[in-house]
Amino acid sequence: MTVYIIPAIMAFILICALRKKVPVYSVFIDGAEDGMKTVLGIFPCMLAILTAVAMLRASGALDMLIGLLAPLTRALQIPDEVMPLALIRPVSGSGALGILTDILKTNSPDSAAGRIASVMMGSTETTFYTLMVYFQRTKVKYTKRAVPAAVFGDIVGILASVLACKIFF
Repeated sequence: MTVYIIPAIMAFILICALRKKVPVYSVFIDGAEDGMKTVLGIFPCMLAILTAVAMLRASGALDMLIGLLAPLTRALQIPDEVMPLALIRPVSGSGALGILTDILKTNSPDSAAGRIASVMMGSTETTFYTLMVYFQRTKVKYTKRAVPAAVFGDIVGILASVLACKIFF
């Protein structure tokens, strides 16, 4: 039954558009064209972010940063295994998904690290990617307050995921 939900929604939209005499095909083509313009606009920034994430992981700088933060993270009872996820998640969703997969393979999904990583993945955002897309699309130039607020939100999400897993599991 659930297999038919998406085709049913698509048929419903098509029927509504036809009833209102909307030129469906040309509207679809215009939307696809706008989407391609957006992709071309954000591609250089996206390429830079993905390259930076790959360089951080490959160079060992990520491990060094985790080592520097270790006294603070241990005091906050954040497992060392989830720190790569906490640092990469604001920058790269696909990189974070790869790290989550590694955490779940290394530790069991029912372990403290597996649970915290899973909750962290769902309660944080790819902040810099999202800001890049929104600011590029809307041509926002003044980002002085948005970035610190978004980073603060990520820190709260990380701490809340640790606290929630400590309380409920």
